[in-house]
Amino acid sequence: MRIHILGVAGTFMAGVATIARDAGHDVVGSDFNIYPPMSTLLENAKIPFFQGYDAANIDPATDVVIVGNVISRGNPAMEYVLAQHIPYVSGPEWLQKNVLQKKKVIAVSGTHGKTTTTSLLTWILEYAGLNPGFLIGGIPENFGVSARYGADPFFVIEADEYDSAFFDKRSKFIHYHPDILILNNLEYDHADIFPNLDAIKQQFHYLIRTVPGNGRIIQNGKDDNLPSVLAKGCWTETTSFGAPDSAFRAELLSNDGSHFAVLHQGQKVGEVKWNLLGLHNIDNALAAIAAAETAGVSVADALAALPLFKNVKRRLEVKGNISGITIYDDFAHHPTAIATTLAGLRAKVGSSRIVVVLEFGSHTMRMGVHAATIQASLTNADMVVCKKPEWDLESVLKSFTQPTMLLDSPESIVENLSRELRAGDHVVVMSNSSFGGIHQKLMSALSGSAN
Repeated sequence: MRIHILGVAGTFMAGVATIARDAGHDVVGSDFNIYPPMSTLLENAKIPFFQGYDAANIDPATDVVIVGNVISRGNPAMEYVLAQHIPYVSGPEWLQKNVLQKKKVIAVSGTHGKTTTTSLLTWILEYAGLNPGFLIGGIPENFGVSARYGADPFFVIEADEYDSAFFDKRSKFIHYHPDILILNNLEYDHADIFPNLDAIKQQFHYLIRTVPGNGRIIQNGKDDNLPSVLAKGCWTETTSFGAPDSAFRAELLSNDGSHFAVLHQGQKVGEVKWNLLGLHNIDNALAAIAAAETAGVSVADALAALPLFKNVKRRLEVKGNISGITIYDDFAHHPTAIATTLAGLRAKVGSSRIVVVLEFGSHTMRMGVHAATIQASLTNADMVVCKKPEWDLESVLKSFTQPTMLLDSPESIVENLSRELRAGDHVVVMSNSSFGGIHQKLMSALSGSAN
């Protein structure tokens, strides 16, 4: 089958492209701005791509065009597809019809932690001797790719609540029909498509409706919003994690979350020492352990896998250390994720100075929806540097007790911040975009000032 993918450089669509290629299809793609790591992933997978959406890039002999949710009416390539009556479908729907219906699907949903939890679960299954298929919204270091078809019946997928395509406004995860579903947590996000939290809850309820009675739902026992979703109707046995009365819970053995004990049905079953930080990552691990156990992997094997887990790129990823200044890249772009990430780092680095460089990149953050909670999320930062968003952040920053900067561009941030940094600082760049290559620019500036 000849497939053209519009929006191929998104993490999800690049994964679809990889899986389609693995399944033996002839795959090519287009996108507006293709950059690493997705450009590198596509090149390594030998998937050719076009920069831009010129209609001439669409081969008239294409069997189907898979349309990413970044594509809208007026896109030249999409208009050509419609005018020429070339078959088209959303990525989630193509995946369900061509891959997932042949697999035993484990879906990982939630506002936070989906990518890490999906990666953890996939690695546990791999460590246990299985060869699961997977599609992850990032690149886990244990695998080096974001997706593969897999030889094993199991397929682990990051289940996003964002919409499927301009012609299919259902959440992506509605298409996945999981046998095992993780409900990691639930908060308000994606303000560009959901008017309120109740609208998101409704989509999660629809997802729960698709889980068979002989499947399993793994739920976060500490989350305040999940009980009301399950109360709308649940026809599947549930297992909880995280709460004192949950089937799976943890006891903290190190304040930074790098060492903890795991309890199953109230009995200690082992300890984990690993490289991840934060209480949120312990919850992610518990969810993965519970799902793996449901899939037939012993808890002992799951615990043995965790110390060998290598985190996903852009999850508090160390980009470099220049003259004693450590630069991190982190994908966090929601106040809760920002707060939990910084809490984990604070527990690790103690009184060392934490400098946060923040870009309001997601639709929700760009709209200023979380303006009232952003200050509390940055409590553990000793200094806050922000790229100016479209809303009035300046008035919010005035109430901060720590030093702040509000600047117009990555270049101005680098110029001003590099003069303020000193040995021992931990600089956490938080953004869900490439942020203009700010990490490398900052490291270059610091290297120059050190010479």
